[in-house]
Amino acid sequence: MAQFRTAATQPLTHESVNMIERYSRPEMVSIWSAATKFKIWYEIEAHACDAMADIGVIPRENAEAVWKAKDVEFDVARIDEIEAVTKHDVIAFLTHLAEHVGSDEARFVHQGMTSSDVLDTCLNVQLVRASDILIADMEKLLAALKTRAMEHKMTVRVGRSHGIHAEPTTMGLTFARFYAEMDRNLARLRAVREEVATGAISGAVGTFANIDPRVEEHVCKQLGLTPEPISTQVIPRDRNAMFFSVLGVIASSIENVAIEIRHMQRTEVLEGAEFFSMGQKGSSAMPHKKNPVLTENLTGLARLVRMAVIPAMENVALWHERDISHSSVERAIGPDATITLDFALARLTGVVEKMLIFPDNMLDNMNKFPGLVMSQRVLLALTQAGVSREDAYSMVQRNALKVWEERLDFQELLLADAEVVAALGEDAIKEKFDMEYHTKHVDTIFARVFGEG
Repeated sequence: MAQFRTAATQPLTHESVNMIERYSRPEMVSIWSAATKFKIWYEIEAHACDAMADIGVIPRENAEAVWKAKDVEFDVARIDEIEAVTKHDVIAFLTHLAEHVGSDEARFVHQGMTSSDVLDTCLNVQLVRASDILIADMEKLLAALKTRAMEHKMTVRVGRSHGIHAEPTTMGLTFARFYAEMDRNLARLRAVREEVATGAISGAVGTFANIDPRVEEHVCKQLGLTPEPISTQVIPRDRNAMFFSVLGVIASSIENVAIEIRHMQRTEVLEGAEFFSMGQKGSSAMPHKKNPVLTENLTGLARLVRMAVIPAMENVALWHERDISHSSVERAIGPDATITLDFALARLTGVVEKMLIFPDNMLDNMNKFPGLVMSQRVLLALTQAGVSREDAYSMVQRNALKVWEERLDFQELLLADAEVVAALGEDAIKEKFDMEYHTKHVDTIFARVFGEG
């Protein structure tokens, strides 16, 4: 994010990106660097000159002269120096470009264009490039989730509702539901990439009065964008709002996975845990600690990404054909949200790939209240045997509560309950405690999620 001057004589510097290095990865950071931004600005201006030459608006030699700067690394400090005087970033850049191309040769640069043509088109190029990195990140995460789902397809664990033991499920189903959620997010991200892949070279208030629409078409084609159907000097910000909203949803899904892993790593549960590397320390005070620091970090990073959503929504409403109330917001949330999400997706992928799974602990937890998770099956059997639902519920619950209170075996209690035995018989009661009953449709669910037989 740009550092704003505190006095008129102090230059504004472009080089810093707001996200801290600890939670950043170089490829995504580079998209938001000043050097990349100015290179995109240059390409927009140069392609526009080509298009204007093609339709005879400017001399061909002037358009060709602009391309003399194609290998130039623009001097960020020099642009900042000029901007300290002009108080206008695009004008500062154009002045610096003329220093490389020559003032006479560059006199047709930016003809009929307005600053937003450059700024908005550049931003969308950056968002598209960021999307491509995020899409690749999500594909790697999906591969990791699928691998773990297949590995633990039939690893039985207790499902929980309200944090309380409910009925048996499998660890594979846990990973599969996260896979399905992230797969939906990938589809959303691909869709929103297309939504922001527009450009506008339409001039002041977007009427094309001083620039031919064919220039916009050419520039967009060269940059991999489509022309914005109607721009009012700015590209409509509902596109950006949707983009950042999708990033926020993805962040929430990351937190969803992270919270599950954090719960699994609790000492009282310990069904899964983050990998603890050689030499790693969990606590400065307690040497025994193995804390879920990576997934706790992911919960925090998800909050940072979601911070961008409301400001992006509020950017939709601008005055008339344009104002710049959105500008300062986007300078921050563009890099911050994409850099943070990129890091978070990569971190979560690593956590999933290396995650430790403890099947024996899952069975121990299942049997902490022996047989209790089979209560619904016994309830249904009683109703099918002719007992009213109210009576059946009372018969099951009175035995279930003894398991809660005294840690007795649920099956033994039912076998000792004359009323239950009279309704079902001993063999039928015992049959209701077959664990495979709860995994018989796992293959069906997996086929739905992964599209495999």
